[in-house]
Amino acid sequence: MSKRLKFFIGHLSISFLIALVVVGVVFFIWYPSPLAKAVGVTHIFLMLMIIDVIVGPILGWLVYKEGKKTLRIDLTIIILIQFFALSYGIYAIQQGRPVWLVFNVDQFDVVRNNEIYNKNVKQAEARFQGVSLLGPQFAAIKLSGNSEKKQQDMFDEIINGISLSQRPERYVELTQAKNQIQQRALPLVELQQYNSKADVEKTLAKYTKADAWLPLKANAVDMVVLVNKESASIIKIVDLRPWK
Repeated sequence: MSKRLKFFIGHLSISFLIALVVVGVVFFIWYPSPLAKAVGVTHIFLMLMIIDVIVGPILGWLVYKEGKKTLRIDLTIIILIQFFALSYGIYAIQQGRPVWLVFNVDQFDVVRNNEIYNKNVKQAEARFQGVSLLGPQFAAIKLSGNSEKKQQDMFDEIINGISLSQRPERYVELTQAKNQIQQRALPLVELQQYNSKADVEKTLAKYTKADAWLPLKANAVDMVVLVNKESASIIKIVDLRPWK
Protein backbone atom coordinates (compact mmCIF):
# COMPACT_ATOMS: atom_id res chain seq x y z
CA MET A 1 0.00 0.00 0.00
CA SER A 2 1.42 3.39 -1.00
CA LYS A 3 2.05 6.14 1.56
CA ARG A 4 -0.48 8.28 -0.27
CA LEU A 5 -3.22 5.67 0.16
CA LYS A 6 -2.26 5.05 3.79
CA PHE A 7 -2.49 8.76 4.55
CA PHE A 8 -5.85 9.03 2.77
CA ILE A 9 -7.33 6.06 4.66
CA GLY A 10 -5.98 7.36 7.97
CA HIS A 11 -7.24 10.88 7.31
CA LEU A 12 -10.65 9.57 6.25
CA SER A 13 -10.93 7.26 9.27
CA ILE A 14 -10.08 9.99 11.78
CA SER A 15 -12.48 12.41 10.08
CA PHE A 16 -15.22 9.77 10.17
CA LEU A 17 -14.69 9.03 13.87
CA ILE A 18 -14.84 12.76 14.70
CA ALA A 19 -18.02 13.01 12.64
CA LEU A 20 -19.60 10.16 14.63
CA VAL A 21 -18.88 11.94 17.90
CA VAL A 22 -20.35 15.18 16.55
CA VAL A 23 -23.45 13.33 15.30
CA GLY A 24 -23.97 11.88 18.78
CA VAL A 25 -23.69 15.25 20.49
CA VAL A 26 -25.84 17.14 17.97
CA PHE A 27 -28.70 14.70 17.41
CA PHE A 28 -28.87 12.93 20.77
CA ILE A 29 -28.04 15.78 23.19
CA TRP A 30 -28.40 19.24 21.64
CA TYR A 31 -31.18 18.50 19.15
CA PRO A 32 -33.07 15.41 20.36
CA SER A 33 -35.56 14.12 17.82
CA PRO A 34 -37.65 15.67 16.38
CA LEU A 35 -36.22 19.08 17.36
CA ALA A 36 -33.51 18.96 14.68
CA LYS A 37 -36.27 19.15 12.08
CA ALA A 38 -38.26 21.72 14.07
CA VAL A 39 -35.27 24.06 14.27
CA GLY A 40 -33.95 23.26 10.79
CA VAL A 41 -30.39 22.27 11.59
CA THR A 42 -30.11 19.15 9.42
CA HIS A 43 -29.00 20.83 6.17
CA ILE A 44 -26.38 22.90 8.00
CA PHE A 45 -25.09 19.78 9.70
CA LEU A 46 -24.89 17.88 6.39
CA MET A 47 -22.78 20.67 4.87
CA LEU A 48 -20.50 20.51 7.89
CA MET A 49 -20.08 16.75 7.56
CA ILE A 50 -19.36 17.00 3.83
CA ILE A 51 -16.48 19.38 4.57
CA ASP A 52 -15.16 17.29 7.43
CA VAL A 53 -15.54 13.75 6.10
CA ILE A 54 -15.33 14.16 2.32
CA VAL A 55 -13.69 17.39 1.19
CA GLY A 56 -10.79 17.33 3.68
CA PRO A 57 -9.57 13.79 2.89
CA ILE A 58 -10.06 14.29 -0.88
CA LEU A 59 -7.94 17.45 -0.81
CA GLY A 60 -5.30 15.54 1.12
CA TRP A 61 -5.37 12.82 -1.54
CA LEU A 62 -5.03 15.35 -4.35
CA VAL A 63 -2.04 17.23 -2.93
CA TYR A 64 -0.20 14.17 -1.59
CA LYS A 65 2.88 13.38 -3.62
CA GLU A 66 5.88 11.53 -2.20
CA GLY A 67 9.04 13.62 -2.26
CA LYS A 68 7.15 16.90 -2.64
CA LYS A 69 9.03 19.63 -0.77
CA THR A 70 5.93 21.45 0.42
CA LEU A 71 3.94 18.30 1.23
CA ARG A 72 4.02 18.75 5.01
CA ILE A 73 2.97 22.40 4.74
CA ASP A 74 0.21 21.59 2.23
CA LEU A 75 -1.24 18.83 4.40
CA THR A 76 -0.99 20.98 7.53
CA ILE A 77 -2.91 23.78 5.80
CA ILE A 78 -5.64 21.35 4.68
CA ILE A 79 -6.01 19.88 8.17
CA LEU A 80 -6.09 23.35 9.74
CA ILE A 81 -8.76 24.50 7.28
CA GLN A 82 -10.73 21.35 8.06
CA PHE A 83 -10.32 21.91 11.81
CA PHE A 84 -11.39 25.57 11.74
CA ALA A 85 -14.34 24.85 9.43
CA LEU A 86 -15.49 22.09 11.78
CA SER A 87 -14.96 24.27 14.87
CA TYR A 88 -16.92 27.17 13.37
CA GLY A 89 -19.72 24.84 12.26
CA ILE A 90 -20.00 23.25 15.70
CA TYR A 91 -20.00 26.70 17.30
CA ALA A 92 -22.81 27.87 14.99
CA ILE A 93 -24.83 24.72 15.67
CA GLN A 94 -24.26 25.11 19.40
CA GLN A 95 -25.42 28.72 19.30
CA GLY A 96 -28.59 27.77 17.43
CA ARG A 97 -29.49 24.77 19.60
CA PRO A 98 -32.81 24.79 21.47
CA VAL A 99 -32.16 25.35 25.16
CA TRP A 100 -35.64 26.13 26.51
CA LEU A 101 -39.10 24.84 25.61
CA VAL A 102 -41.28 27.48 27.21
CA PHE A 103 -45.00 27.23 27.85
CA ASN A 104 -46.41 30.63 26.95
CA VAL A 105 -50.19 31.17 27.41
CA ASP A 106 -51.42 28.35 25.13
CA GLN A 107 -48.39 26.93 23.36
CA PHE A 108 -44.76 25.94 23.79
CA ASP A 109 -42.08 28.14 22.22
CA VAL A 110 -38.69 26.81 21.19
CA VAL A 111 -36.02 29.21 22.45
CA ARG A 112 -32.56 28.80 20.95
CA ASN A 113 -29.30 29.61 22.69
CA ASN A 114 -28.72 32.75 20.60
CA GLU A 115 -32.26 34.03 21.18
CA ILE A 116 -32.10 34.40 24.96
CA TYR A 117 -32.39 37.98 26.18
CA ASN A 118 -29.86 38.11 29.01
CA LYS A 119 -30.10 41.78 30.02
CA ASN A 120 -32.05 40.96 33.20
CA VAL A 121 -30.89 37.37 33.62
CA LYS A 122 -29.63 38.05 37.18
CA GLN A 123 -33.24 38.60 38.18
CA ALA A 124 -34.12 35.07 37.11
CA GLU A 125 -34.36 32.13 39.48
CA ALA A 126 -31.01 30.40 39.91
CA ARG A 127 -31.83 27.43 37.69
CA PHE A 128 -32.89 29.68 34.82
CA GLN A 129 -29.78 31.87 34.82
CA GLY A 130 -27.83 29.40 32.71
CA VAL A 131 -28.57 26.80 30.06
CA SER A 132 -28.10 23.07 30.29
CA LEU A 133 -25.36 21.35 28.31
CA LEU A 134 -27.50 18.22 28.17
CA GLY A 135 -30.31 19.32 25.91
CA PRO A 136 -33.35 21.59 26.09
CA GLN A 137 -35.28 22.05 29.34
CA PHE A 138 -38.91 22.91 29.99
CA ALA A 139 -40.11 26.10 31.65
CA ALA A 140 -43.23 28.27 31.78
CA ILE A 141 -43.89 32.00 31.64
CA LYS A 142 -45.09 33.84 34.71
CA LEU A 143 -47.62 36.30 33.38
CA SER A 144 -47.88 39.69 35.06
CA GLY A 145 -51.12 40.81 36.65
CA ASN A 146 -50.09 44.45 36.33
CA SER A 147 -51.71 46.16 33.32
CA GLU A 148 -48.78 48.57 32.89
CA LYS A 149 -46.34 45.66 32.88
CA LYS A 150 -48.48 43.82 30.34
CA GLN A 151 -48.35 46.85 28.04
CA GLN A 152 -44.57 47.00 28.40
CA ASP A 153 -44.32 43.29 27.58
CA MET A 154 -46.45 43.82 24.48
CA PHE A 155 -44.36 46.83 23.45
CA ASP A 156 -41.11 44.86 23.79
CA GLU A 157 -42.46 42.03 21.66
CA ILE A 158 -43.96 44.18 18.92
CA ILE A 159 -41.34 46.95 18.72
CA ASN A 160 -38.17 45.27 19.93
CA GLY A 161 -38.96 41.72 18.88
CA ILE A 162 -38.28 40.33 22.38
CA SER A 163 -40.93 37.85 23.47
CA LEU A 164 -41.53 36.73 27.05
CA SER A 165 -40.22 33.31 26.09
CA GLN A 166 -36.79 34.84 25.55
CA ARG A 167 -36.65 36.34 29.05
CA PRO A 168 -35.32 33.94 31.71
CA GLU A 169 -36.31 36.37 34.49
CA ARG A 170 -39.95 35.55 33.66
CA TYR A 171 -39.48 31.77 33.79
CA VAL A 172 -41.03 29.54 36.43
CA GLU A 173 -41.13 25.77 36.83
CA LEU A 174 -43.50 24.07 34.40
CA THR A 175 -45.40 22.59 37.34
CA GLN A 176 -46.57 26.10 38.24
CA ALA A 177 -48.46 26.23 34.94
CA LYS A 178 -50.36 23.00 35.62
CA ASN A 179 -53.83 24.58 35.67
CA GLN A 180 -53.14 26.60 32.55
CA ILE A 181 -51.85 23.56 30.67
CA GLN A 182 -54.93 21.58 31.68
CA GLN A 183 -57.22 24.40 30.51
CA ARG A 184 -55.42 24.95 27.20
CA ALA A 185 -54.67 21.34 26.24
CA LEU A 186 -56.57 20.23 23.14
CA PRO A 187 -58.33 16.93 22.34
CA LEU A 188 -56.25 14.46 20.35
CA VAL A 189 -58.97 14.09 17.74
CA GLU A 190 -58.30 17.67 16.59
CA LEU A 191 -54.90 16.60 15.26
CA GLN A 192 -56.71 14.95 12.37
CA GLN A 193 -57.71 18.41 11.13
CA TYR A 194 -54.07 19.18 10.34
CA ASN A 195 -52.58 15.72 9.72
CA SER A 196 -53.65 12.54 7.99
CA LYS A 197 -55.64 10.14 10.16
CA ALA A 198 -53.07 7.40 9.51
CA ASP A 199 -50.16 9.57 10.70
CA VAL A 200 -52.01 10.59 13.84
CA GLU A 201 -53.03 7.04 14.74
CA LYS A 202 -49.54 5.68 14.07
CA THR A 203 -47.95 8.34 16.28
CA LEU A 204 -50.46 8.12 19.13
CA ALA A 205 -50.14 4.33 19.25
CA LYS A 206 -46.58 4.83 20.55
CA TYR A 207 -47.66 7.15 23.39
CA THR A 208 -50.73 5.68 25.02
CA LYS A 209 -50.46 7.89 28.13
CA ALA A 210 -51.08 11.00 26.05
CA ASP A 211 -54.68 12.21 26.03
CA ALA A 212 -54.25 15.83 24.88
CA TRP A 213 -51.81 18.09 23.05
CA LEU A 214 -50.44 21.62 22.72
CA PRO A 215 -48.73 23.38 19.81
CA LEU A 216 -44.94 23.77 19.67
CA LYS A 217 -43.83 26.95 17.88
CA ALA A 218 -40.41 26.63 16.21
CA ASN A 219 -38.50 28.64 13.65
CA ALA A 220 -38.52 25.99 10.89
CA VAL A 221 -41.33 23.46 11.44
CA ASP A 222 -44.05 23.78 14.08
CA MET A 223 -44.83 20.52 15.88
CA VAL A 224 -46.99 19.02 18.63
CA VAL A 225 -46.37 18.38 22.33
CA LEU A 226 -48.34 15.41 23.62
CA VAL A 227 -49.41 15.74 27.24
CA ASN A 228 -51.32 13.89 29.90
CA LYS A 229 -54.09 16.28 30.86
CA GLU A 230 -54.73 14.97 34.37
CA SER A 231 -51.11 15.40 35.51
CA ALA A 232 -50.24 18.17 33.01
CA SER A 233 -47.07 16.19 32.28
CA ILE A 234 -45.15 16.19 29.02
CA ILE A 235 -45.30 12.86 27.20
CA LYS A 236 -43.43 13.54 23.95
CA ILE A 237 -42.78 16.10 21.22
CA VAL A 238 -43.94 14.54 17.94
CA ASP A 239 -43.60 15.42 14.27
CA LEU A 240 -47.22 16.35 13.65
CA ARG A 241 -48.58 19.71 12.55
CA PRO A 242 -50.54 21.81 15.08
CA TRP A 243 -52.19 23.98 12.43
CA LYS A 244 -52.42 24.53 8.71
